[in-house]
Amino acid sequence: MSTTDIPLRELKKAKNKIALYEAALSLMQDRMFSQVMLEDICRTAEISKVTFFKFFQRKEDLLLYFMRIWLTKRMIEVETEGMHGLQAFRHLLSSVVEEHGVRPGMMPSLISFLAELNMQPSMPELSQAEVALLFPGNEERGATSPNMYQIFRDWIAADFQAGKLRQGIEIEAAVQICFTVFYGAFLTSQLYGPNADIASVYETHLGLLEV
Repeated sequence: MSTTDIPLRELKKAKNKIALYEAALSLMQDRMFSQVMLEDICRTAEISKVTFFKFFQRKEDLLLYFMRIWLTKRMIEVETEGMHGLQAFRHLLSSVVEEHGVRPGMMPSLISFLAELNMQPSMPELSQAEVALLFPGNEERGATSPNMYQIFRDWIAADFQAGKLRQGIEIEAAVQICFTVFYGAFLTSQLYGPNADIASVYETHLGLLEV
């Protein structure tokens, strides 16, 4: 569905919600999410706090909104390029490295938030207007909330069937390693200082999976 098929009222709501999200991103270029004030987000987006709480129950929900959009964009790239297995996983990890270069506080903020909740991210559903605005030309994929567990499992299963995983590693254990690499390897790299080569740390950990 294109934006021309969506009622103007729904488009305006979606644009306001996305503006809040983009304002938060712009304020995170040099700080952690916890250091970004809700008042500053609303002021930057030129949207009231009352309107903010119509879209998000709390400021931290913007982190989940970011994860939803970011992961969906990566899935679109993976499918467009025909990537499979650990090749697709590497693309995801390289995108984390790129994001860290733009917003160094994003990944640590997301990991901290999820650790506090003791949960995997529950991706928010998007309205048709949000999907049309965020993923033009890829509305079908954009409308589907990504499930990280299922994504990792599909990738691992593909390489497992192709005999590309290290002998003795079962699919479920490999999926757990993927989560460990995605979150834990990033944190490990940070222990080596702000100039650590995150991509290299990721590659070291991926060696646990590959033949």
